[in-house]
Amino acid sequence: MPDRPSQDELFAAVDELLAGEPELPPPGERARLREAAGVTQARLAQVLRTTTQTVKNWESGRSEPRPPRREAYLRLLEGWVAKHPADPAPEPVPETFTGPAPAPKRPAPVDEAADGAAPVPASSPRPHRPASAASRPASALRPAPTSRRPSRAKAAAPTVDSRFPNGPLAVLDGDGTAYCLGGVLLECPATTLAQLVDWALQESGTGAARLHRNGKDSDPLIVLTESAAARFGLPEQLEDRRGLRLAEDHPVVRQLAKAKWKLTQRGFGPWPRIYRPAQGGQRQCVQLAILPWDALDTRAWGDAAQLHPADLARVLGVFASRVLTPRGSTAVTGLELMTALRPPTRPVKDEATGEWVSGPNPGALTKPVDPAPPEAPPEHPVAQGWERGFLDEEAYQWVRDPQLLTDEECLLPWAVGIDINTAFLAAAARLTVGLSEPVHHAAPVFDKKVPGTWLVDLSHIELDPRLPNPFTPSGQRPEKPGWYTTPTLAYAEELGYEVRPIEAYVREKMGAYLDPWHDQLKDAYLTTTADMSIPVDKDADPVAFLDAMALHKTYAAADETHLEGLRAALAELPTGRADMSDEDLAVAVRRHRQGAMVLSAIKSTVKGGIGKLRERPQGRHYKDGERWPALERPTWRPDIRAAVIAKARVNMHRKMAKLATLTALYPLAVLSDCVVYASRGPSPLHFLPSNGDGTPVYGTFRLGANPGFCKLEGIQEMAWAVDLIEQGYNPARHIKGGDAVLDEGE
Repeated sequence: MPDRPSQDELFAAVDELLAGEPELPPPGERARLREAAGVTQARLAQVLRTTTQTVKNWESGRSEPRPPRREAYLRLLEGWVAKHPADPAPEPVPETFTGPAPAPKRPAPVDEAADGAAPVPASSPRPHRPASAASRPASALRPAPTSRRPSRAKAAAPTVDSRFPNGPLAVLDGDGTAYCLGGVLLECPATTLAQLVDWALQESGTGAARLHRNGKDSDPLIVLTESAAARFGLPEQLEDRRGLRLAEDHPVVRQLAKAKWKLTQRGFGPWPRIYRPAQGGQRQCVQLAILPWDALDTRAWGDAAQLHPADLARVLGVFASRVLTPRGSTAVTGLELMTALRPPTRPVKDEATGEWVSGPNPGALTKPVDPAPPEAPPEHPVAQGWERGFLDEEAYQWVRDPQLLTDEECLLPWAVGIDINTAFLAAAARLTVGLSEPVHHAAPVFDKKVPGTWLVDLSHIELDPRLPNPFTPSGQRPEKPGWYTTPTLAYAEELGYEVRPIEAYVREKMGAYLDPWHDQLKDAYLTTTADMSIPVDKDADPVAFLDAMALHKTYAAADETHLEGLRAALAELPTGRADMSDEDLAVAVRRHRQGAMVLSAIKSTVKGGIGKLRERPQGRHYKDGERWPALERPTWRPDIRAAVIAKARVNMHRKMAKLATLTALYPLAVLSDCVVYASRGPSPLHFLPSNGDGTPVYGTFRLGANPGFCKLEGIQEMAWAVDLIEQGYNPARHIKGGDAVLDEGE
C-alpha cells in the first residue's frame, strides 16, 4: 500500500502540475496576433531563424513549434496578446420565440436526418420556432453515426453571430414565406423590390460574418423562386439573352432608382446586387438570385433550382456556411472567396497624423497589374504586336498513338477511367505565386523557387511516347522554344534535364496566396463528402471507399418517388440495404441528392475560380487591344491560373510515370484530370499497385476522397476504347457514359 502523502506534498505536486508547460494560443489566434502586429510570416520566420513554411504550418495547425523556438514564440505571442487583445465574443442569442410564422402554401419536405427536427405533418399548424435556431450550426446533410469527419472540418463550421440570427440567406416564395437554414420560416410582407431590400437589411436577420478580420461581412442573399419573381413584377425570362439583364427603362429598375437604390455595373441580371453607398461604415447591400433566370447553373448545382424552397435553403445554406455566401455564379464565388480570405487592404496607422488609414495587406493581391506579353491572352493591350509566342499551360487532351497499343493490352477485357479529385485545388496547395508585376530578365538562371514565365527550348528532350509529354497540353513533344511556367520547368529538372532559359518574366514579390482558399475549399469538400458516409481519412480502406462511392451515386441518381428500381440497385451493391423502409429510403435519397449538389457546387467553385483569374472580354462590340472591366481587378492574374494548371498537369504525369515504372502499365488516354487504363478487371483495384500489407504505393494514383486522390470515373469494354482511339476520339471524354466537358479552368 503506498505511503500516505502529506498535505504539503500534495500541494507541491499540484503546483508543479499548474506550472507545467504553458499552452500556446490556437492556430487561428496566432495568425490574428501576427497580422495585428503588422508582421509578415517571412519576417517572423527570420526572427525565429526558421522557414516561412514552418510559420505557416504553426498558424494552420499542421505542426507545433518545438524548443527552443517554442519558448521564444510563446513569449512573442504573449506580448502581442497584451497589445492586441481579441474582440469580445458575441453574446449568445437568447432562446426566445418570435411567434407563429405563415404556413407554406405546400408542405415542406422535412428530412429528419438532415435537419435534426421531427417531421411536421402537412396538415399541422405552423410550429413556433426560436429566433436563434438558425444561428446554431445546422448541417443539412448530417453524416451517419459511423462516418468519420475530417479532423480539420471544424474550420468550415458556421459560427454563432447575433447580428445574423437567421443564417446567411433566405429563399423567398410567392406567398411571402422566406425559408432559411435550419428550418426557420419568416414572413416577408414586401410587395416591391425596394421594400424587399429594406426588409432584407432591417428585418430578415440574414447575412454572414467576414472570413478575415480585414474583410467584409457577406451581404444578405435573397433567392427568388419563379412565383416570387412574378410577385415583384419580374418577367419570366430575360429578353436580352446576350447581356442577361433588364433594360434600364424597365419599371422594376426605375422603381429601385426612385427609391435611391443603385445597381452594380452588371445591371439587373440573374444575380443583381442592390446597394446604397455606405454610411458611417455601415454597408447597405443585398444580393438577389433569380431562379427563373437560371441563376443556379445546372452544370454547377444540378437540379437545385427545382427543389422545394425549404430544401433549396438547406443546400445553399450548407454551401454558404462551409464556403461563402454565393455572390453570383460558382466562378464568381470562387474568385470572391480568394478576396474574402486575403483582403487587399488592412487598417494601418499613419505615423505622421496618428490616423488609421487603408494600407496593403501582406500576402494579398493588392492592386491590378498587367501581365507580361506572353502571359496575356492575344486580345490584351500588352499582347498587341507581340509575335514571340504565348504561354500554353492548359489541361491535358491526349490519346495514345494506336500504333503503340500492344496486343496484350487490346485483349484485356476492360477500360477503366479514374478521376483526380479537385485536381486544381490539390495543385493550389503550397504553390508559390507572384504578388507583384513581372520583371524582364535576359538569359537568367532558372530558379524553381521563383514564380515566373520562362522562354526555354525543351524540344530536344526525348521521353517515352506511351506517356503524354509533360510539357504540352496536347501531350506531344514540343517542336521549338516555348514559354513555360515555373512548375513545368521545375518538373523538367526533376526528370534530370538541364533548364537554360533564353529570357524570362519573373515576379520578385511572392507568396502562397492561394493557401487559405485551398484550405477553406478542402475542408468544405471533405466535410460534405463525409456527410455522405464516404470515408475521408487518407488511410481509408480503398475497397470501403469505392463501395461508399457506389452507394452514394446510386442514392443520388434515384427518384425518391419510385423506389422499386432503387431497391433492385441496392441489392447489387455490397453495402446496399434493399430492406429499408420506404420512408428511410426517401430520406437517404434526399440526403445524397442534396449532398451531391453541394459537392458539385464546391468543385465548380474551384474550377471557375481558377478560370476567372484569366476572364476574357465579353460582348459583340469588343475589339482587340481594348481594355475590359476584369483587367481592373487585382485578381485578374493569368500567370497564377497558368501555374495552377501546369502544376496539376505535371502532378498527373508524375503519377502516370511512377505507375509505368512499377507495373509497365501506360495510359490509353487523358482528358484534364481523367485518365483511362486497360484493366483485367472492372475496378481500379485491378491495376493500381499496393504494398504487401495492402496499402497503396506512394507516388502513384491513390483511391480516396482527399483532393489529389482519385475515384472511379467510369468503366467500358476495352474493345470500345480501342475502337474510339482508332477513330481519333478520346475515350476519357466518354468513359463515364457521356461527353465530358474539358476542364481548363475557364
